[in-house]
Amino acid sequence: MKTIMLVCNAGMSTSMLVTKMKTAAAKQGLDVAIFAVPVSETETTIANQTIDVLLLGPQVKFLLQDFKIKYEPKIKVAVISMQDYGVMNGQKVLSGALELLSE
Repeated sequence: MKTIMLVCNAGMSTSMLVTKMKTAAAKQGLDVAIFAVPVSETETTIANQTIDVLLLGPQVKFLLQDFKIKYEPKIKVAVISMQDYGVMNGQKVLSGALELLSE
């Protein structure tokens, strides 16, 4: 099982995206765990769980370089596109995360 963690300011709108990603994963029969945390819980969560992909919400994309330095190559880090986030395109965000895993 692979684990995808989404990180945003408070976790509210991102949790809607998580639901859509889980639906897309279920339709494809994928064994993935997907959840969202606020930025303030990122380090604690990573210390206590195995995370394969960390996706930043567009509102916290300024953290990208810091997170890449801190967590890659063990964890793949990327920013969710503003467009996909805005329309809550769970399938496309999930596909992007799976592409990161195959790199």
